[in-house]
Amino acid sequence: MLKEFKEFALKGNVIDMGVGIIIGAAFGKIVTSFVSDLLTPPLGVVMGRMDFKNLFFTLKGGSGFKTVAEAQAAGATTLNYGLFLNSLLDFLFVAFALFFLIRWVNRLRPHPAPPPPPGPPPALKECPECLSQIPAAAKRCA
Repeated sequence: MLKEFKEFALKGNVIDMGVGIIIGAAFGKIVTSFVSDLLTPPLGVVMGRMDFKNLFFTLKGGSGFKTVAEAQAAGATTLNYGLFLNSLLDFLFVAFALFFLIRWVNRLRPHPAPPPPPGPPPALKECPECLSQIPAAAKRCA
């Protein structure tokens, strides 16, 4: 059993997956920082310092609370729809930022040459003037 585990753990796929998870976690921190530190502050200024975290309904335990923290400290049961909206906006910002980042990275990658068209290769002949290879149906060379 130990031998089988060693073979499993040292396979290339498992090591690649581990490296991918570690890089993904680090990349997630970069994207989260990009969204929270660079993208969200200007958006908050444009939207008039809008913050949804204190939007809630008191379901049980009183009323008239101004913040979620006040209501929870008083033992009230709250429906915190503002925190959900904040999480939803964070997700949308992260997804949007990732979309543009991946799009930018894909533009930097070299693209492989398109595959040749299916079918047999064209028949070639030698051009009598320049001695280069040309398609058999050609009447003159390039």
